[in-house]
Amino acid sequence: MRVKRLTRCALLTAIALAIFVLEAQIPSPFPVPGMKLGLSNIITLFALFSFGWKDALAIVVIRILLGNLASGQVMALLYSLGGGLLSFAGMALLCRILTAKQVWAAGAAGGLLHNLGQMAVALAVTRTPGLLVWLPVLLLCGLGTGLFTGLCAQLLLRRRLISDKGDTHDESQKK
Repeated sequence: MRVKRLTRCALLTAIALAIFVLEAQIPSPFPVPGMKLGLSNIITLFALFSFGWKDALAIVVIRILLGNLASGQVMALLYSLGGGLLSFAGMALLCRILTAKQVWAAGAAGGLLHNLGQMAVALAVTRTPGLLVWLPVLLLCGLGTGLFTGLCAQLLLRRRLISDKGDTHDESQKK
């Protein structure tokens, strides 16, 4: 059972990493430099609701470290960690009270928190309070992208639950 779980987590990490690196190559449609959709967060939410916070945290940290190294964005590592870990903490807390039908809410909160975390890092690094002028745009975009990734993860979870029920049903018929 542990090997199966480890294999699934490794596969999810690889998928999240591939999405992260691919997305880094796509020009941003947003007005704020460096902003992106955060599609790899779909995998984070899926892992969080499927396997729990420990496995999901490992997936997030590995994705951020390897993703920034693989995409050549070593300087962005601090921003990614600040946003990613704050976002993860909020989503992990919400995961304890939300159901699989409310994953969208965790995604929205994660999008907001990610941008707040990145802004906090940017303010600490640059000591430029003028960056706060971007905060309303960041929060609006974070809410939208978070809702999108949350809904995608929710659909993925629902498909998994349906698939798991089908697998169980098939196995019970074989016995």
